[in-house]
Amino acid sequence: MNFRGGTTMSSKHFTQQYINGQWKDGSSEKTVDNVNPYTQETIATIPSANEEDLNKAYEAAQAAQKEWMTLTPGKKQSYFDELLNVVTERKEEIVDWLVKESGSTLVKAEVEYQAAVSIIRESSSFPTRMKGEILPSNTPGKENRVYRSPKGVIGVIGPWNFPFHLAMRSIAPAIATGNTVVVKPASDAPVTSGLLIADIFEEAGFPKGVINVVVGRGSEIGDPFVKHPIAKLISFTGSTEVGSHIGELAGKHIKDTALELGGNNAMIVLDDADIDKAVEAAAFGKYLHQGQICMSLNRIVVHEQVHDEFVEKFKEKVSGLKAGDPSDKETVVGPVINSEAVERIQEDVRKTVEQGAELVLGGEAEGNVMQPTVLTGVTNDMPTANHEMFGPVASIIKVRDEDEAVEVANGSPYGLSGSLFTTDVHRGVELAKRVETGMIHINDQSVNDEAHVAFGGEKESGIGRFGGEWALDKFTTVKWIGVMSGYREFPF
Repeated sequence: MNFRGGTTMSSKHFTQQYINGQWKDGSSEKTVDNVNPYTQETIATIPSANEEDLNKAYEAAQAAQKEWMTLTPGKKQSYFDELLNVVTERKEEIVDWLVKESGSTLVKAEVEYQAAVSIIRESSSFPTRMKGEILPSNTPGKENRVYRSPKGVIGVIGPWNFPFHLAMRSIAPAIATGNTVVVKPASDAPVTSGLLIADIFEEAGFPKGVINVVVGRGSEIGDPFVKHPIAKLISFTGSTEVGSHIGELAGKHIKDTALELGGNNAMIVLDDADIDKAVEAAAFGKYLHQGQICMSLNRIVVHEQVHDEFVEKFKEKVSGLKAGDPSDKETVVGPVINSEAVERIQEDVRKTVEQGAELVLGGEAEGNVMQPTVLTGVTNDMPTANHEMFGPVASIIKVRDEDEAVEVANGSPYGLSGSLFTTDVHRGVELAKRVETGMIHINDQSVNDEAHVAFGGEKESGIGRFGGEWALDKFTTVKWIGVMSGYREFPF
């Protein structure tokens, strides 16, 4: 099947920048290679954007925003209705790009596609939810009105792991609330975290300048993207190290940020847990997309009374997971993003074993495909437990009781998501309250994302919340207008 923007069109569209409704070559002498992580073949080479391109994109967004914000809610929603139609019609193409560009298995690509659709659908309700308030005043004859309005131009830096969904998670609500956007896609997934999205918005008929995409190297346009005076908020999903730098730059220039950063998520398995169900959940939460998800389970913290049973059943489950070609519908574990990631992961596994852990399964790699790996006898200070692995490695930690389980779970600078298994739901809720994390799920795994619920972390896992009314609040601002019905008297 020949899709618009697919194989035959990619040489035109998906090697170019999208600025003010026009596809154009980047002006930099540098390029970005778009590489298939499984075959390690170059899909395309993209001429990079430079600061001149970036400035044009921000100026286009600023000009477009003045008119876009004035459209009626119904008119904005009509654009989103068509956006949903286009995304539905192009599902096969979106999935194909997720497989070949980010190494997504077909299961993961389906999960990602559905999550993105949910974000678009939730965002389509935002134009009629831009409500203000009227509050009483202590000044006689006065009322206080609070009006809500868009912030202006939003800078979105897309990630490579769930590129389509996580870029859309900022783009759709930002535009729905009356903002316009400039997107800097991930260099490892420039199509699915930016160019494909622009193409879809263009097909849906959005006015020129509402969305702009600049593909470029961080060394050339990374800092200027954040510091640009037109950008009112920078939304970033990625590593804590990069997020910290973005936050520092944004703070210096008095910009708001939405930062969804790293995670070192723990599943706590209590002594009364249904072990079979916990094993099923742990396998999904750990190995979906090769563990390359900020919410992935990194540490599985198991009560000593059920530890051996859990390890035996988990090893059996994981040994049956097929690793290999992500386009094969039977594959559960596809490639990690590049060879550097393989080397980093294997080095952490090696050091963890040297420090006393036992490698009970996996550890080997063929190309960028790493076998699903299980380690036991791990402690929090070992590399695979101490680091965000972002790979298919599960570290199992044995604990004496629930107090130690909480201590282990909290023994990380991160606090994004988590999981807890127990047959006593009240016990689970009370324990979940003690875990320092933005999200935690009882009798479920840690990878959950619902478009209408608050999504975000604590500690070094980020600032702010995505989803529902929290996203609406993040991408808008409020103004207090005080109104006197008469005139007040002053003391001088």
